[in-house]
Amino acid sequence: MKTRIISAIVALAILVPIFLYGGMIFNITIYILGILALKEFLGVKNNKKEIPNFIKFISYILLTIIMLLNTNKTDVFTMDYRLVAGLFIMFLIPTVLYHDRKKFSVNDAFYLIGGIFFISISMSLFILIRETSLNILIYLFLISIMTDTFAYFTGILIGKHKLLEVISPKKTWEGMIGGTVFGTFIGVMFYVVVINPEVSLPLIIGTTLFLSIIGQFGDLIFSAIKRYFNTKDFSNLMPGHGGILDRFDSIIFIMLGFMFFINML
Repeated sequence: MKTRIISAIVALAILVPIFLYGGMIFNITIYILGILALKEFLGVKNNKKEIPNFIKFISYILLTIIMLLNTNKTDVFTMDYRLVAGLFIMFLIPTVLYHDRKKFSVNDAFYLIGGIFFISISMSLFILIRETSLNILIYLFLISIMTDTFAYFTGILIGKHKLLEVISPKKTWEGMIGGTVFGTFIGVMFYVVVINPEVSLPLIIGTTLFLSIIGQFGDLIFSAIKRYFNTKDFSNLMPGHGGILDRFDSIIFIMLGFMFFINML
């Protein structure tokens, strides 16, 4: 627990000022986090099958291109389909060139296509949302942090009924409900007080409730990935916490879920 607390304090001391300051420093930080997240994503795959170094090189190049092109535009929340086409072409052609499923197969290609698309878009959203509104980014992080925190403590205090034991043995229904209630309440209060006091209450309550729940499903989805690849954490970047994907699992899904409501709020 001591190691977990110390690493959390160090991470917050580094990242919070960067998130508040924004600008190029923030963008570069997010890009570095994206590279580290991709490294973790490739790393868990190596537990079952080693990915050729050339394919790894292509993966990092494509992630860089997608993040650069997707965050350097005026119509911020849109997708350039040339990027999607490039992903498919760059990973499917090598399945023929290698001509050996033990080295690189179609399954490997689609794993990388999905993973790079997922990570690059998610990390791009950090930058795009930060450029749109710092308070919105804080609102989304607040939902994630408060939901996780109160789910943890509610589970410890009164948790009895397992949620999905095969994926995450420690999570309970009581914890999920407690996290959802407090995460929604605190998120709504922040939005109404800080961002927009005139917002429709049913809309912001429904939005925040959805985001709190989807964030917890994000946590479970990443846990399922780790279970499939027989690993406890994506990495040991933050002792006691795991890696980037371990810490950003719920906020990534919350940001993706927020895209459904971006034009309503």
